[in-house]
Amino acid sequence: MLIGYARVSKSEGQDTSAQVAALKKAGAKRIFEDKASGARWDRPELQRLLDHLRPGDVLIVWKLDRLSRSLRDLIHIMEQVHAAGAAFRSLTEAIDTTTAAGRMLMQMLGSIAEFEREIIRERTRAGLAEARRHGRVGGRRHKLSPEARAEAVEDILSGRKTIARVARAYGVHPSTISRLIQKEPPKRPIRR
Repeated sequence: MLIGYARVSKSEGQDTSAQVAALKKAGAKRIFEDKASGARWDRPELQRLLDHLRPGDVLIVWKLDRLSRSLRDLIHIMEQVHAAGAAFRSLTEAIDTTTAAGRMLMQMLGSIAEFEREIIRERTRAGLAEARRHGRVGGRRHKLSPEARAEAVEDILSGRKTIARVARAYGVHPSTISRLIQKEPPKRPIRR
C-alpha cells in the first residue's frame, strides 16, 4: 500500500493541499498530515504513520524536507521504515528505496550521518582535553568550598555533629555530606 505523509509548519497561510494532490497523483491510498515544524520529533501523525506501516508498504513524501529537517532524524525515521519492512519514496528528489539506486543513496546518507556524529565526538573530546589542559573540569561546581568540606568531614569523623546537622548548617542535602564521608573513610561509626 502506498501511504503518503504531508507536513507544513504552523505558520499562517500554509496548507498541505499541494502536497496532498501530488501524493494522490502518485497513488497514495492513505495520507497522514501534520502541522508542525520538521525539526520536532513529536509529530502525532508521523508517529501514527510509522506505527501503521506494514511489510510491503511504501511511505511517500512530496519532498524530503517534509519528513525531516535534520539528517540524523531522517536516518532514524528511515530505520523505522526499514524495520517495518516498508520502503520510502520522495517524489521531488526521485529517491526510491524500492530500487537498488535508492537503497544505495539511503546507505550513503547513513554513512554521512555516522561521519558527522564521529566528527562531533572528536571535536568534543578535543575541546574537553584543551579545557583540562587549562585547568577547567566539566560538571557542576561544588556546593561547598574545600575548607567547608574539610570542616564538615572533621565535624562528623570526630563525632561532634551528625550528618543531618552538618547538612543543615551548610544548607545542603545529607547525601552531599555522605558522599564527602565516603571519600574519607571513618575510623569510628558515624552518627546520622
